Amino acid sequence: MAKRAKRGKTEALALPVAGRVAIGAVAAVALGYGLLWRPASVQPIRKQAAHQVPAPSSPTPSTPVLVSAPVQAPASVPVPIPAPALRVETPKAADAPGRFVRQVVDYVSHQTPGTVVIDTGNTFLYLVLNDGQAMRYGIGVGREGFTWSGEQTVARKTEWPDWRPPAEMISRQPYLPRFMTGGPGNPLGARAMYLGDTEYRIHGTNKPDTIGKRVSSGCIRLTNEDVVDLYDRVKVGAKVIVLPAPAASVLAEK
Repeated sequence: MAKRAKRGKTEALALPVAGRVAIGAVAAVALGYGLLWRPASVQPIRKQAAHQVPAPSSPTPSTPVLVSAPVQAPASVPVPIPAPALRVETPKAADAPGRFVRQVVDYVSHQTPGTVVIDTGNTFLYLVLNDGQAMRYGIGVGREGFTWSGEQTVARKTEWPDWRPPAEMISRQPYLPRFMTGGPGNPLGARAMYLGDTEYRIHGTNKPDTIGKRVSSGCIRLTNEDVVDLYDRVKVGAKVIVLPAPAASVLAEK
């Protein structure tokens, strides 16, 4: 009887221990089940600011990425501004008709080289070079009633001469100035060669279109280029022969 009671007591104590073990096993299974089925933690997604642009992901070394060069707009080409045309002054001698251009011609004369012969009728001046040649210049001569003839000598020479119209000219043309200083606007032009003690001169002109015409008051005029050339060739004291208009003719010219 005592043995049965002791065994019953032992079984009564063993039951709670077994229960506790079972409960612990169930709890462990439940814990493992919960761990297996727990979803992965989710990181919160940060919103990008509206003004930020996500940086492109770096390409993998195995995949080359071709980046084209930026296309630049063609630079505007400045339109070249044409330079003003250069102003080239045409020689005054070229303004006169071709036959009045200064040139060496055949001219038979027994006058001393350096002598000036004025062919009033044909509006030519000859500077004798030798027995068979002369330098010929186109000239303007006196208008009708103001021509003259004879022999004179070059009394003096002046560069860019002043102009003092003689009293006879002023009486005919009272509007003329009493004096005009030398210069490009002066009617006597670039050079003047005074003939003896007369009022006549061989001089230049600022009106080259009058070469070959009868417009002066008796003076002989050349273009400024021609009178400079003649001025350098003619010496003071040189003879000047003015042929009368009706009889004036070229002695020999080819």
